[in-house]
Amino acid sequence: MTLDDLRRAAVAQTLFTPTTLQRALDALGFVQADPIRAPARAQDLTLRQRVAGYRAGDLERRYSRLDVHEDFFVNYGFVTGAVQALMHPRGGPRPWTAARGRHVHALLDFVRTRGSVHPRQVDEHFSHGTVTNYWGGSSSATTHLLDAMHYRGLLRVVRREAGIRIYEAHEHEPGPRGIATRRAHLDALVDVIVRNYAPLPAASLSNLVRRLRFAVPQWAGELERTLQRARRRLAHARVEGVDWYWPAEQPLPVAVNDVVRVLAPFDPVVWDRRRFEILWGWAYRFEAYTPAPKRKLGYYALPLLWRDRVIGWGNVSMEHGTLQSDFGYIASQPPQGRIFRRALEEELNRLSVFLGLES
Repeated sequence: MTLDDLRRAAVAQTLFTPTTLQRALDALGFVQADPIRAPARAQDLTLRQRVAGYRAGDLERRYSRLDVHEDFFVNYGFVTGAVQALMHPRGGPRPWTAARGRHVHALLDFVRTRGSVHPRQVDEHFSHGTVTNYWGGSSSATTHLLDAMHYRGLLRVVRREAGIRIYEAHEHEPGPRGIATRRAHLDALVDVIVRNYAPLPAASLSNLVRRLRFAVPQWAGELERTLQRARRRLAHARVEGVDWYWPAEQPLPVAVNDVVRVLAPFDPVVWDRRRFEILWGWAYRFEAYTPAPKRKLGYYALPLLWRDRVIGWGNVSMEHGTLQSDFGYIASQPPQGRIFRRALEEELNRLSVFLGLES
C-alpha cells in the first residue's frame, strides 16, 4: 500500500462510469449543498461528474420525482430516503419549551390544513416577529421555527420557489428501540460517510463520525463507541505513518485515466482538507467568505484534477453567453504536452454543455 494507491482510490469515485441521477444518489447516499452559484451550485457541480448528461439545476427540477430529501447529515444537503430513515425520528439539542411547543403544534396544524406552505404564508398567519440568527442578524421567527421543525423531522421540503423552501408535514416511522438496532443504524451511517469520503486518515474518520451528532443528536452519547467499532470493522492500513480506513468490501482501485476534472469545492474528493494536504501536498481553501484582499485562489476556486493529482484550481464564470476560465497551478505552469491541453479543453466543453451554453 502506497500514497499513490490512496490517491487513485480517492479520485476513483469521481471517475466512475456516469449513471442515472437516482442511481448516483443511491450510491452516494448524501450530496452536500451550497447556495452559491459560481458558475453553478456545489450539488450540481458534484453530480455532473457522476450522472450522464447532467445539467445544472437538474436536481432541483427533478427533486419531487426522486427519492431524495433536503436534510442534515454531516453537513446540510440531500439524502436518500434510506439514509434519512436511519436518522429519524430525530430529537433536537434540547426539548421544546412549553410556549414553543404550543407554537409548533399550531404551526403543524396549519401546514397540515394547507398541504404545503411558503414561509411567507405562515408568517402572515402567525406574525411571530424576529429572532437573532446564528450570524448575528435578524431572521423571521417563523422561518427559524420552520427550520427547527424541519430539522426535527416534523416537516419536509417538497420543493423550492426562487430558492425558498416550501414545506409540508411529515411523519417518520418509530425509531429503533433495541440497542442492537440502534447500533446497526449508527454503523450504517458511518458506512455512508466512508463510502463518500474514503480512503480516510484516522483523524478525519474521527472528525466525521463525531459530526454525526448533527444527524442523530438523540444518539450523540454513542458516537465514541460507534467510532471504535468502525476502526475494527473497516479495512485499514498504515501508510507513511498515517492510519487509513476504507470500506471493507471495496478494493483500492489503481487505474489512472488521462482525464481533467473541474471539481466542486465540496466534492467528496476534496472536501476533507486534512486528507487533501496529505495526498496532494498543498493547501486548498474555499475563499468565498474571505475578504477579497486576502484571497489567494479566488472567490469560488474550483480544484483542478488531472489524472490522480489535484494540480491547481480554476475560477470559472459565464460572460455574454460564453464560458470564461482562469487557471492557477501549484507548479506555476500547467503540465506540458497535447494530452493535458486536449483533456482540459474537453472538460471545459463538458462544463459549457452542463451550464447550457452549448447544445
